[in-house]
Amino acid sequence: MVLWVFAYGSLVWNPGFDFDERIVGFIKDYERVFNLACIDHRGTPANPARTCTLEAKKGAVCWGSAYCVKGDREKEKAAIQYLERRECEYDMKASVDFYKEDDPIKPAVTGVLVFVSTPDKEANRYYLGPAPLEEMARQIATASGPCGNNRDYLFLLEKALYDIGHEDGRVIELANEVRKVLARLKEKKIAASHASIKSHRRRMQLSPLPETTVVNSR
Repeated sequence: MVLWVFAYGSLVWNPGFDFDERIVGFIKDYERVFNLACIDHRGTPANPARTCTLEAKKGAVCWGSAYCVKGDREKEKAAIQYLERRECEYDMKASVDFYKEDDPIKPAVTGVLVFVSTPDKEANRYYLGPAPLEEMARQIATASGPCGNNRDYLFLLEKALYDIGHEDGRVIELANEVRKVLARLKEKKIAASHASIKSHRRRMQLSPLPETTVVNSR
């Protein structure tokens, strides 16, 4: 038995399951977007994180990694069970062709498994949909959950794509906007801290001693 899994999000840098081979490449007619809510890993129900999913787009190319699991059915079953728990926000599985850079016409592997989500807020409660860049950046900069904060997810993805030699302009743009938000939040925090210190100092200033009347006791 042979199982191939396409990684385009956190699986790129942290697959989390046993695999026998990893190759870098891309799939066609899908684009990576940050339209999915994460409420149990990098966010909470009250403050959901934004993580990436794939959405169909004719002519688009999405780079990532393909992992191969070879061996008996138990090994494949263990990988699938792990992925279904981890990728619980994704409500669909798709089978795609995977291409390598040296041959963008003929698939290197066919029938590659990929987890995706239904881009429909009615059908999929985890689907957030698109939003302005600044709004997404604010959400990612402030969300956190049991597995860490949302911004690290984005920054680790940015680095992982850099490491495989295929950076994503959308990821870079969003990561840079998140950095701007974090810088502004830091400035506000410093300003608030300084204001608090000044206020505390004013309260701590000693009031002048009241004038006393000298009584002649002689």
